[in-house]
Amino acid sequence: MFAGFVALGVWQLQRLAWKTELIAQVDARVHAAPVPAPGPAQWPAVNPTDDPYRRVSVHGVFLNDRETLVQAVTDLGGGFWVMTPMRTDRGFVVLVNRGFIPPERRDRASRPTPRGPQSVTGLLRMAEPGGGFLRRNDPAADRWFSRDVDAIARAKGLADAAPYFIDAEAGAPDAWPRGGLTVIRFANSHLIYALTWFGMAALTLVGFGVFVRERRRRRA
Repeated sequence: MFAGFVALGVWQLQRLAWKTELIAQVDARVHAAPVPAPGPAQWPAVNPTDDPYRRVSVHGVFLNDRETLVQAVTDLGGGFWVMTPMRTDRGFVVLVNRGFIPPERRDRASRPTPRGPQSVTGLLRMAEPGGGFLRRNDPAADRWFSRDVDAIARAKGLADAAPYFIDAEAGAPDAWPRGGLTVIRFANSHLIYALTWFGMAALTLVGFGVFVRERRRRRA
């Protein structure tokens, strides 16, 4: 038991080092100068380890008639993410999360519609397949609980769609949709877990010592 608890404590220290490095990498990506969003030739290399939260930029025209609203809960309350595909000047399509809107802004006429060439800077995000907690996306009914890029692209008839989406940065503070609400937070309790396992290992030694002492006392 002592060896097992120590092994678990060491494993948590290894996880702590990994998580600390991950947080540092993400922080560097978020504050770096934007780079062009990955094009089709780079898509096979885009992965959940090296690319999430990378700051990217893209230029093109929004396809407003193929907008998708995805249910969301933010610090501003409940509402929707506005996912609008952009036909880039490089020929491919990328879904842009233009930001959050409250339910009363669901009607497109109640908020500005970007027209003509646009430039977007934001954070690269990986697709969220399937749906939300206990709620599955329903493409046929146009009900979405997660930003499932592949499913949205199929439902909206988007060819050559990038396998990621972009969270747009904040615009004017009173504008809708409200961008810049990406939550970048990583749970990091590995040190507490490591101390817990090492504490259990110490208690195992104490318990063994009490057992040995009691056994000797009885023999005496």
